[in-house]
Amino acid sequence: MTSSLPDPAPAVRPGGLLLLDTASLYFRAFFGIPDSIVSPDGLPVNAVRGLLDMTARLIADRRPGRLVACWDDDWRPAFRVAAIPTYKAHRLVAGTDHVEETPAGLLPQIPVIVEVLAALGIARVGAPGFEADDVIGTLVARAAAEGGAAEGGAAGHARPGGVEIVTGDRDLFQLVDDETGVRVLYTSRGVRDLDVVDQARLRAKYGVPTGQAYADMAVLRGDPSDGLPGVRGIGEKTAVALLERYGDLAGVLAARDARDPGLTATQRARLTEADAYLEVAPDVVRVAPDAPLGVVDDAIPMTPADPDALVALAERWGLASSITRIVAAMSADR
Repeated sequence: MTSSLPDPAPAVRPGGLLLLDTASLYFRAFFGIPDSIVSPDGLPVNAVRGLLDMTARLIADRRPGRLVACWDDDWRPAFRVAAIPTYKAHRLVAGTDHVEETPAGLLPQIPVIVEVLAALGIARVGAPGFEADDVIGTLVARAAAEGGAAEGGAAGHARPGGVEIVTGDRDLFQLVDDETGVRVLYTSRGVRDLDVVDQARLRAKYGVPTGQAYADMAVLRGDPSDGLPGVRGIGEKTAVALLERYGDLAGVLAARDARDPGLTATQRARLTEADAYLEVAPDVVRVAPDAPLGVVDDAIPMTPADPDALVALAERWGLASSITRIVAAMSADR
């Protein structure tokens, strides 16, 4: 890569806000791209290159005007652990209470990702004591407060002012909201074949009509991958059926307390047994809408913030092709 950069694009960028669940993407890149992708001195850079290539493609395909790489400043927040001590406990390094098991080949790549994002000028945002999910939830709430539900927009793309969340984590389906133009680009099949999740998709695939209903279903069902036990004997299908009958989690619990005949004796007993869990689980499952983020400059820069640093990083880590792609995507007229 040389220091030559594309000419600046026009300053009008009508697209919406693209929020990256960054760790989800770089973990996907690390496991999906061969570790034979290395720097000039033989160090792995598969996660770095994969993240950059995915981001370049997302910018080119989705045509956002704003972009944030959302970051886990705290992958296991104290407020969630205090409520449910098993929360993500299975991911801890043995003998620690806060160190996440991370592949040895990935760990040294994370600081490189930080440096490259900074040199590009792409906003990377975290909040002390909160997960990237909470950063995303807060930015979604801000966009809604700013009037994010503009009309129009090309088919298959975010409406102007809308929000698209890129993640491999179904937890973020709870933020889907057609009214405010929020949807999830689910990466289960990769960024070349995204599953675009709006309320119609939630209804078709999971049987729930809204993001809020998805969160209520997740509370009842639980999630072993996050250490959430759920209600014993109530799986996804039963949870969906209960929510369809009673409207929301509060309605299900009111029916339990009223001994509603629509609940079987076993269901009522299990919901009662899980009362302590059900009191705290909603605040664990639901993402925070008010993480302390400060002001976020989320505009996609026309040209890199620090071209010299970017050239040095490209040479040091063998990232020239990936950096060229993302710079070209950033500078393109959308």
